[in-house]
Amino acid sequence: MDRIVNEICDENDLKKFQILYQEQVKRGVVDEKAQFEYAWCLIRGKAHSDTKKGIALLEDLFRRIKEDEGKRDYLFCLSLGYTRLKEYEDALKYAKALLKVEPENRQAQGLKHYIEDKMKKDGLMGMAIVGGAALAIGGLVGLGVALTKKLN
Repeated sequence: MDRIVNEICDENDLKKFQILYQEQVKRGVVDEKAQFEYAWCLIRGKAHSDTKKGIALLEDLFRRIKEDEGKRDYLFCLSLGYTRLKEYEDALKYAKALLKVEPENRQAQGLKHYIEDKMKKDGLMGMAIVGGAALAIGGLVGLGVALTKKLN
C-alpha cells in the first residue's frame, strides 16, 4: 500500500489532464471523466496544494454524480488523498464508507489498515513527544529548584 500512497503522477500526464480540464471549464461544461482524471493526477501530485485541489474536485464530483460505480472510485481516491496529507481521520472516514458499499474490496481494506497503522504510529509518536517534553520541563524545574536552594 505504501507504493500506492506515495506514487507521484507523471508531470506530462498532469499537464495533459490540466489542459483538457481547463479547456472544458472555459467552455462552461466539464465532463465527469475530465474532472476525475485531472483530480486523480492532482491527488498524486508532488505538492500538498495539488492534493488539496484534487480532493476538492473529487468532493465536488461525489456530490454531483448519482452513479454508484463512480462514487466508489471517488471514495477510494478521497481516502488516498487525505492519507497523503496525513489527515487520517478524514481518510479513514472515506475508506470506511467505501467498505460499507464494497466490504470485500481488498484495495480499500488495505488502505484502511494502512491508515489505522499510521494513526497508531503517529499517536505513539505524539505521546512520546509529549512525554519527552514533560521530562525535559520536569528536569528544568528540578534544576531550577536545586540552583535556588544552592544559592540560598
